Amino acid sequence: MFENFDWIEAMRTSPVMLIILGCSIMTLGFALERTMYFWKRRGNPEALMTSALGKVRSGNFREAEWELKSSRQPLGQVAAQVLQSAGQSPEVVEEKLQIALSEQRLLLERNIGILGTMGNTAPLIGLLGTVWGIMRAFHDMARTGSAGPSVVAAGVAEALFTTAAGLLVAVPAVILYNHFVRKITVVLTTAENQARSLRLTVDGASHTPRQTERAA
Repeated sequence: MFENFDWIEAMRTSPVMLIILGCSIMTLGFALERTMYFWKRRGNPEALMTSALGKVRSGNFREAEWELKSSRQPLGQVAAQVLQSAGQSPEVVEEKLQIALSEQRLLLERNIGILGTMGNTAPLIGLLGTVWGIMRAFHDMARTGSAGPSVVAAGVAEALFTTAAGLLVAVPAVILYNHFVRKITVVLTTAENQARSLRLTVDGASHTPRQTERAA
């Protein structure tokens, strides 16, 4: 279909195509960056929390905190904050838990908005290219005084090509954006639930000695 299409000439004569090319490079770059970031912070949160809970129940708070802080999972940083706040008022512990979750959200959502922006604006840029190509076709018609196919073909081809290129950039960007948003929601929800479970365990471990002393 595109065997006889002059891609180099289209890129050279259409500034809109240069913008779309830049958008495609940005989309690919930030998608790879976010993919590598999530890959580095992958792991098994259930296994990490099981190990930390075992240490907390045995009274090894320091070891549990060190294990959580050394983990690259978002859960580790959030749960470590719960251990650091042990013994403080429930309001303070809750506030610090929310702050830790917000910090992890900022790290996870970094550059995600750019993918969403590319998904929303790339079709509009392609539409701009469509208008540009139609204007070029009419300009060629007026300049030559002829409405033959050979006169308007270049402008119409440019118009359709930029629209297709904009959609080719937008569709993957939207898919990646939704994928990352969903992943962030799952990661943060898991971290919050596990951190609250740890908080209940810490509260129970800290109250147990007092109850034993009263019974004695």
